[in-house]
Amino acid sequence: MRDWWLRTLLVLQRPRPVFVALRDDSREAVADRAEPILLVVWLSGIAAVLADAATYLDDPSRDGVDLAVWAFFAGGIIGGFAYFVLGGILYAAVKVLGSQGSYRRARHVLAFALVPVALSLLVLWPVKLALYGEDWFRTGGRDAGAGGAAFDLVTFGFFVWSAALLAVGVRSVHGWTWPRAFAATAVALAVPIGFSILAATV
Repeated sequence: MRDWWLRTLLVLQRPRPVFVALRDDSREAVADRAEPILLVVWLSGIAAVLADAATYLDDPSRDGVDLAVWAFFAGGIIGGFAYFVLGGILYAAVKVLGSQGSYRRARHVLAFALVPVALSLLVLWPVKLALYGEDWFRTGGRDAGAGGAAFDLVTFGFFVWSAALLAVGVRSVHGWTWPRAFAATAVALAVPIGFSILAATV
């Protein structure tokens, strides 16, 4: 199990060996990486929820405790949704392109690709809260200037990093060419990107 905790960190620096190790779909290997995957999925879900919570405290009936509880539980739901639904879309995409891998392996590739998003919660959010406090979750707070925009850009960078890792993961675990891996990744990412654009226009 310790090996998979180490690989969870190693995926940020040397992702290919980590994704290649996911080819081991034995019961023991799956059990060993279950806890790191659960943590990454939950943390990345919380990070995604907080990234879209800029107006949460505009409601005067809510406070920081409400925000923390909501982020924790909603993050678990969003992370689980991404893990199973987007993992399913990724599985369908790689299956069409000739993969013989399992749905479980597709989910695990997605989970390890989400490590940068989970990392953003641990690295970026403490700095945001130290600088802006609850203003980050209110309209027109201290974060409304260039500093807030810079943090938004960095947050977006973590999500782009995860998207790139997903392409690396698909290529590594299947031994595919880059065009084939990019095609599967694009299909998997089209759904969340489409929903994000739709939500932004509503």
